[in-house]
Amino acid sequence: MEGLVGPRSLAERVPLAAYLDRIDAVDPLLQAFLPERPGTPAVSAGPLAGAPLAVKDIYRVEGLPTRAGSALPPELFEGPEASLVTRLRAAGCVVVGKTVTAEFASAAPGPTRNPHDPAHTPGGSSSGSAAAVAAGMVPLALGSQTLGSVVRPAAFCGVVGFRPTHGRVPADGMLPHSPSLDTVGWFTADVAGAALVAGLVCPEWTPVDAGPPPVLGVPAPAYLAQADAVARSAFEGRIAMLREAGYAVRTTAFLSDVDVAAMRVINRYELARSHAGWFPEHGDRYRPQTAEAVREGLALTADDYAAALRWRRGFVAAYDDTDVDVWVTPAAPGTAPRGLDHTGDARMSVPFSVAGAPALSVPAGQAGGLPLGLQLAGRRGADEQLLAWAATIAEVVNGPL
Repeated sequence: MEGLVGPRSLAERVPLAAYLDRIDAVDPLLQAFLPERPGTPAVSAGPLAGAPLAVKDIYRVEGLPTRAGSALPPELFEGPEASLVTRLRAAGCVVVGKTVTAEFASAAPGPTRNPHDPAHTPGGSSSGSAAAVAAGMVPLALGSQTLGSVVRPAAFCGVVGFRPTHGRVPADGMLPHSPSLDTVGWFTADVAGAALVAGLVCPEWTPVDAGPPPVLGVPAPAYLAQADAVARSAFEGRIAMLREAGYAVRTTAFLSDVDVAAMRVINRYELARSHAGWFPEHGDRYRPQTAEAVREGLALTADDYAAALRWRRGFVAAYDDTDVDVWVTPAAPGTAPRGLDHTGDARMSVPFSVAGAPALSVPAGQAGGLPLGLQLAGRRGADEQLLAWAATIAEVVNGPL
């Protein structure tokens, strides 16, 4: 929507005051930020000196409360600042505020609106972070992904959202949802910005050249059928563009039979244990969607969980055994749904999150005035190579058909 969209690259040297003015101008409508604001510190030296940073409100940030989109007392969540935030401060970033999250990074949405059309969701659970970058309020915002909470909002808002290999970046100081799935992530205007941040926060990061073009993999028709007709048509157009650009694209049978029920068992069982210290006393303060998910997890047995983990180990082994360099899929089943009562469907990201693989969404055109994203997922641990390839792929697919 005119005046609300305008992501800025980390490479731009825009004065901090200009970003703060932008927040004041557009956030009353978009509601990406929480009301608390830190004092404006002196800008420190570093590769990101003076770059404003927005932080999803499940990370602890010194000087700001953590509420996780909930009505629980923030004192319950106190603790040391997330080391991810501390690293970015050391690189020169200035925290300008916390961003709205769905309650406990789950399904109950916050009030944030999509900058492309405020009548539509920005996605979630990293709702405020994606919207803040898309609207040009910050060039960098932290999110998190358990199933689809970085890739999907990035697609809905038309920005880049990257989640590294599970565990590649420490998740201390982040409130847990489902620890064996939870992964830190971030939003930027472009792939170059995502790679710059990765080099600062990923231990033992080793930049690589793109090298020869990767072999691209397209999953089974049964997986792609989960996307709507508009998203499938746009995806087919982007694949044609990649073939024309010289990429080898391989259609596979992989992901024809993902066990969604087993994934749900892992997620719900771990969610219930993450909330074991809060839910018994404060369960009446949880929103209905979150309370229902916690109760579902409490009803699962250790045997249920063990069986789901066995399935997951087999799935991860199958993922590692494929001869595809980069999986290419729609980043979401369609464009951002109308309304703010839900944040969309994570199903296109679920297999790659369950595998713990690095993944990102890059902008890939629009439909009906709303952005579409292309999901790129790589081999576990090969984050550097995925981002190197993604920069070139993004140039090919971000344009009209």
